[in-house]
Amino acid sequence: MEFETVIGLEVHAQLSTNTKIFCGCSTEFGKPANTNTCPLCLGLPGVLPVLNRKAVDYAVKMALATNCRINRTNIFARKNYFYPDLPKGYQISQFDLPIAEHGWVEIEVEDQIKRIGLTRIHLEEDAGKLIHDEREPVSYVDLNRTGTPLIEIVSEPDLRSGEEAAAYLKKLHAIVRYLDICDGNMQEGSFRCDANISLRPKDQEEFGTRTELKNMNSFRNVQRAIEYEVRRQRDLLLDGGKVIQQTLLWDPDAGKTSPMRSKEEAHDYRYFPDPDLIPVEISEEWIAKAEKAQPELPDQRKKRFMEELELPAYDAVILTGDRELADYFEASLGQYRDAKKLSNWIMTELIRELRDREMEITSCPVTPVNLARLLGLIEAGTISGKIAKTVFQEMLESGKDPDAVVKEKNLVQISDEGEILKLVREIVAANPEQVKQFKEGKSKVMGFFVGRLMKETKGKANPKMANQLFTEELNK
Repeated sequence: MEFETVIGLEVHAQLSTNTKIFCGCSTEFGKPANTNTCPLCLGLPGVLPVLNRKAVDYAVKMALATNCRINRTNIFARKNYFYPDLPKGYQISQFDLPIAEHGWVEIEVEDQIKRIGLTRIHLEEDAGKLIHDEREPVSYVDLNRTGTPLIEIVSEPDLRSGEEAAAYLKKLHAIVRYLDICDGNMQEGSFRCDANISLRPKDQEEFGTRTELKNMNSFRNVQRAIEYEVRRQRDLLLDGGKVIQQTLLWDPDAGKTSPMRSKEEAHDYRYFPDPDLIPVEISEEWIAKAEKAQPELPDQRKKRFMEELELPAYDAVILTGDRELADYFEASLGQYRDAKKLSNWIMTELIRELRDREMEITSCPVTPVNLARLLGLIEAGTISGKIAKTVFQEMLESGKDPDAVVKEKNLVQISDEGEILKLVREIVAANPEQVKQFKEGKSKVMGFFVGRLMKETKGKANPKMANQLFTEELNK
């Protein structure tokens, strides 16, 4: 039997406000446990929530960026359930009247564009965090995160594979970073998702029984977890078993899921309007102001890079996937106008080095201007492409500009034709066997001659001139 995979994602993005959604406590990450708290965070009797307008602003920005319909009136509700890290015994969220509904984003997988629908975007408060003691059967609670503003972005069940889910998640991640409404740090939990997964026989319209996956803290883990759960459900169904509706935890080390609890339905939460918060009215002026302030988004930037800079689609996707990387590219482009050569260097040398050093582009010692200067030295013939890689390594270590590195290390390219010709003739005379091979039509032996010259000059000979002079000398 063939099955179709059906996936929907619930993405939580912590909003980058200075204070929490319903009180004035700081949202700063990493403070000592339970220090960013107040009577409201602690769920003490008699406290009253006051809505953070900036959180609403940020939610409106996200709604506009994802083609959603913004509800002019939206209501906060109490979502009742017991979690040890939610001291009130309920979460303030939105249910039947969320801030936005019926949007979409586009993803690209295997050169195919696919539109993924968004059911809703709603505002809510985050819960706290439990810390489990491995030495004793006890847990501790840190309520610093309680009340941090979240937007939850709920997709339609339009995703059909782990690869599509990862692409969708990356697209949302890029959007919140471009809007500067969430730092997107998955390790710290400020951008995270739950995945609802079910299988159904091909051509069947009715959905199968779904499971919910939690504890996925990277794009790779999202894809791995979904692919594992799809295999698990398929094997179970083929063996005649039934999928149980439940919440599962993903263990990235073991590479498998484990049951956490039975999966709740909306009615289990007993939603009702929060009596302490009045309905939020969003005016046309508010929306117009937000539209005017919207930045250029990833898809728009990608299109501009392809049309104005004539970059291939692959380059444009890589460069615009991260706002800071795109900013770095454009800052370099202000000093060095060959967009394709600059793109090649960033996508090969720069990104590889950043990954190897576990470094963010924002903390890269090589400034955009200095990268442009380095490529300018190659173009001017001052250094070769090979030497440029050595210079680049030194720039990463020291933060110095390329001219200083070239001067200090005496790496200026040798472009004196007379000096190179003298060495060419010496190498040809010393290697008659290779000369014979060349004259017999084995053109690949040219690499041997150029390699010997580069060794003699410590890589500083002009390679273009070297190839030309060897060709002339060997064809005599």
